[in-house]
Amino acid sequence: MESTSWTRKYLPKKLSDIEGHVAVLDELKKFVTHFKKGKALLLYGGSGGGKTSSVYALAHDLDYELVEINASDKRNADQINSLVGSASKQASLFFKSKIILVDELDGITGREDRGGVQAILKLVDSSVFPIILVANDPYDRKFSGLRRKSVLLEYRTRPYTSVLKFLKKICKEEKIKYDEEALTIIARRTGGDLRAAINDLQSLACDKRLTKKEVEEYGDRDKTDSIIQALVKVFKTTDVDVALSSFDNVDEDLDKIFLWMDENLPKEYTKPADLARGFDELSRADVFKGRIMRWQYYRFYVYCYNLLSVGIALSKDEKYRTFTSYKPTSRILKMWFAKQRNAKKKAIAEKIGNKTHTSTKRALQDALPYLRPVFKKNKQEAEKITRYLDLDKEQVEWLRK
Repeated sequence: MESTSWTRKYLPKKLSDIEGHVAVLDELKKFVTHFKKGKALLLYGGSGGGKTSSVYALAHDLDYELVEINASDKRNADQINSLVGSASKQASLFFKSKIILVDELDGITGREDRGGVQAILKLVDSSVFPIILVANDPYDRKFSGLRRKSVLLEYRTRPYTSVLKFLKKICKEEKIKYDEEALTIIARRTGGDLRAAINDLQSLACDKRLTKKEVEEYGDRDKTDSIIQALVKVFKTTDVDVALSSFDNVDEDLDKIFLWMDENLPKEYTKPADLARGFDELSRADVFKGRIMRWQYYRFYVYCYNLLSVGIALSKDEKYRTFTSYKPTSRILKMWFAKQRNAKKKAIAEKIGNKTHTSTKRALQDALPYLRPVFKKNKQEAEKITRYLDLDKEQVEWLRK
């Protein structure tokens, strides 16, 4: 599978590339081209609705410079002034106009981003260039001042037909053979979230084909995607507050989360130092899980989840920008195979123990290792032992291997 995320690869270059939102895009363009100082534009709506990508496309269409701050940046007052303070008042090197984009506004929280909202308010008052804010929910109390200074523009949920049309376009570009019904299922169950639909398609069509059976086997999106979205939050952020809430709505028990983390951590963290620190946090979480089991002290669940989320999120030096397809663990299947292999060995040891009045463990250690050479080299003795221990055909075959 290619390392480039299709959500990045198929990011619309122009406003005309964006499906739906015709009236909203007209309003967006009008705000920027007829900008009046002292007002911001606040775009809001569900995730994957095209808010941020439409700002990128507009900047391209108008040949404006785009100055952006998002959740990967610290957004306290000092950082905001440092990143965009001068940019909001001075023309670029080539005298281009600008758009100031403050993405993921909902993520401005906590001590790290102290004074961030007030700093943005001051920017709105002083900027000679249009400021566009992007949020999922603009009605949080902390944004009341920004709402009064902003024109609100809602990106409504896309109809599934719009998502389906875009998925077909990707399939054509990527030369993917697909069942119409399979694409329809993906488009419907992502609830208008185009980004989620594209990620599902990339995960499922890695071998250049897509069938209804494969889509259905991918499982219930509400459950599977919740754990995948949690992994995305942990692996793709360095923000404490974002990471801390990663597993809040995940309908999986702690053991399963450990297995998902163990399986996907090496896929995401490719730098040795990041991977070592990540597994260190995972092992510390496992220590607390063991203490819960031994001492029945359930307050330690908090430590487990904090280490699995914030601990692993902050283990990396910087965010990885490449796309990673997260998969369920294969360890359970491997454990089952191992158990099946050991089952015959244990059954033979139990028979030896019963005949020799020793424990199964002692029979495994002291007697069984010597039986295999006998069964391979001495047929007569092997037959005597088979009758004496009452071994079945499968057990005899195992001893002869």
